[in-house]
Amino acid sequence: MASPGSDLEDAREWTKDQWRSALLSRRRRLPASARFAEAIQLTTLLTSGKVVRRGQTLCAYVPIGSEPGSVQMLDEVAAHGVRVLLPIVAGQGPLDWAWFAGQESLRPGPYGLLEPIGERLGAAALRIADMVLVPALGVDRAGVRLGRGAGYYDRTLVIAAPGTPLVAVVRDDETVDRLPREPHDVLMTAALTPERGLIQLP
Repeated sequence: MASPGSDLEDAREWTKDQWRSALLSRRRRLPASARFAEAIQLTTLLTSGKVVRRGQTLCAYVPIGSEPGSVQMLDEVAAHGVRVLLPIVAGQGPLDWAWFAGQESLRPGPYGLLEPIGERLGAAALRIADMVLVPALGVDRAGVRLGRGAGYYDRTLVIAAPGTPLVAVVRDDETVDRLPREPHDVLMTAALTPERGLIQLP
């Protein structure tokens, strides 16, 4: 794991909100050219057959803002024979899911998200996933994930079938030594970064 950068050198005693502020600030400073290159790297990884394979079901999400990846990445993954489920915000409960059927099948949802317009399959659809990609601002050595604070994924991931890989998608410098953990936090089993690929977590 990377050690916190110079802008995070006093982070050991930080709260989750302080971590969020610092990591979001770092993301906003990343130039568009770097984000584009990262999206290509992630696409290459996800279509290589080494992370997820043809015929498998991948629960993913549409990256927004400065999140790593792109909607084009999802098109490429689906074109390689991977079935892609995308989340739908349903009240304050666990996320609902529907199949991804291309960019034209997306519509604006809450929090600036893009959601599929297809049939809703219910929260339990997560149990058919062979892998779940989880948006994250950071992840630590123990698998503690830092999200944006709404709690949707913590309420959702407990539904996943035992042994399902839960993979935080982050930039390479967003893997850190230690993040604050709360009792409801669901641990990640791996991280996916543009440069280092799939990193297994204990």
